[in-house]
Amino acid sequence: MTTQMHLAAQYLAAAGISFLEKKDDDSHTNLGFSAEEGSMFTHPLNSEGDSLSLSYQNFSLDWNSNISKTSLKLDGTTHDEIVQWITQKAVEANIKQPFKYDLHYELPYPTITNDFTFKLTNVSRLRELTGFRVLAQLTLETFLENQQLQSDIRIWPHHFDIGTFASLKDKAGFAIGIGLAIPDTMIDDYYFYISAYKGHDGVNTLGLKTLTHGEWRNDDFKGATLPITGVDEITVSTFFDEAINAFKR
Repeated sequence: MTTQMHLAAQYLAAAGISFLEKKDDDSHTNLGFSAEEGSMFTHPLNSEGDSLSLSYQNFSLDWNSNISKTSLKLDGTTHDEIVQWITQKAVEANIKQPFKYDLHYELPYPTITNDFTFKLTNVSRLRELTGFRVLAQLTLETFLENQQLQSDIRIWPHHFDIGTFASLKDKAGFAIGIGLAIPDTMIDDYYFYISAYKGHDGVNTLGLKTLTHGEWRNDDFKGATLPITGVDEITVSTFFDEAINAFKR
């Protein structure tokens, strides 16, 4: 289901690419997440505030306006049908730019074709993935509040991580990147991460105090990681707090 949701999120990214002003940092493609609704959503796509969202809870795409929400169930729906539906909704919202599914980055999956069909193969796994996203959103919000930092929490559709980046208000001059990543070559599980940067360079983690939860890394990724399996909000918050305090020392 991770693959299904990663692919489904690309329609939101494609809407940002099609309808919004291009940003040099690609932030016009990134997405927000609502823990209350269990959905990720685009930036506003027109002056009326319409948005396109992807519901983990309902396995659907939703077109949201100020007065209504229209849903398209993904189970059994083809890529071509989705493109046609988004195109129709954009026209109804008086968006002049055409919708194009034309990504400028590669995904770790075969190229999607018109007859590709989404399938809800594992409801319990989808619920678990929803919980992962909710846990990440809430712990990142708590971290920013506790550290008195101002930064957006966003999902980057290419790598499909949810994270935030902020400069610390201390003499060290560090910036912190934290978030939740999907399974990759480093860890075969969803995992939380935190890293510190000075300029563009990752801060060396050798010799930092051992963490109660998670572990330090100092190879291609310089920072700390914590697999999500078996953890809760308290565990994740402790992981973030211990890591940032170690960086500050």
